[in-house]
Amino acid sequence: MADIISLGCRLNIAESETIRAMLGNRDTVVVNSCAVTNEAVRRTRQAIRRARRDRPDSEIVVTGCAAQIDADSFATMPEVNRVIGNADKLLPAAWASEEAVVVSDIMRVAETAPHLAASFSEHARAFVEVQNGCDHRCTFCAIPYGRGNSRSVPAGSVIERIAGLVDAGHREVVLTGVDLTSYGPDLPGTPTLGQLVERILRHVPKLERLRLSSLDSIEIDDRLFSLITGEARILPHVHLSLQAGDDMILKRMKRRHSRAEAVRIVERLKAARPDIAIGADLIAGFPTETEDMAANTRALIADCDIVHAHIFPFSPREGTPAARMPQLDRALIKNRAARLREVAAAHRDAWLNSQIGSRRRILIERPGERGHAGNFAEIRLPQPERIGDIVEVTITDAKDGMLIGTRA
Repeated sequence: MADIISLGCRLNIAESETIRAMLGNRDTVVVNSCAVTNEAVRRTRQAIRRARRDRPDSEIVVTGCAAQIDADSFATMPEVNRVIGNADKLLPAAWASEEAVVVSDIMRVAETAPHLAASFSEHARAFVEVQNGCDHRCTFCAIPYGRGNSRSVPAGSVIERIAGLVDAGHREVVLTGVDLTSYGPDLPGTPTLGQLVERILRHVPKLERLRLSSLDSIEIDDRLFSLITGEARILPHVHLSLQAGDDMILKRMKRRHSRAEAVRIVERLKAARPDIAIGADLIAGFPTETEDMAANTRALIADCDIVHAHIFPFSPREGTPAARMPQLDRALIKNRAARLREVAAAHRDAWLNSQIGSRRRILIERPGERGHAGNFAEIRLPQPERIGDIVEVTITDAKDGMLIGTRA
């Protein structure tokens, strides 16, 4: 039976389910790789070697961003049978091919499509790709070279896909993309992400919970803002691609927002919907970062009330402008990332403790004794519930970075 090892983003999770459906009972292990940092590439190689040890006679296929960016390095690994690129991994012809390396030019890909998996067998939530690729060139990021230019899925196809998932029993859907808020300019009529969300909610009335994956804060327009803050079926959880809390570092990253703009959008979101939980990606130790600059990013945790922080130590990706900038010592980068995580963990713990005594509706996930609330707080239950159900719980405690709940 095909086994899929999915690393990295929610988009990979969505694509992995399509690959699983295509391969069926084929004796294959697929490593769907990530290339967001050097550490992600290292973990990909680690997963490949572990897969070969666990399944010595199976075909090992590597795909995903790391495979797209550096196919030759994976093709030469003795554990690997085949390498398939991001532009090819959802095409049956690529899996039927006997070529050792099937990697097309990702920059020539002009369209994308929602995936065809009938359900998400390993996940209570269903992930639906509505956008892929990125037209921006942040100085630290190699992902555009793994995903190509920005392209969007027509709304009709997205709605049809989500309706099928809801009919199959999924009660929460997550919209995914590489640069989700850039949805639409390549489609007729240039729709926006807000317009897409409106159409989903209108045409799939049985959809109970809609979650949005990472958003670029500067691209949250009035329509999308109104939906996030005023539509009950959109869950009160926003994950923002912030990256840093210092204006000079943001400029050197080639980000399009300032620190003040990031703080302002969060203040507006929380004023309009006080229960909304903020997540963010943050990079520690970017080239030229001084201690004062690092302190500005640490302060952003409180200033933007970030309770779901994804923190990355800076990793110079070959071929990116940031890799050619003056680098900080690796030990200093590691130290700054650790300090940033400490600040984030303390802020998160305080937020979790504030949830005690509240009542939350949670979607039950594998193995049945845990789930996530609408604000994406992870909640553990004393006894298992049926996976995929939504249950209401009372929060009784906070421990080890998650909440403890009992049936209300």
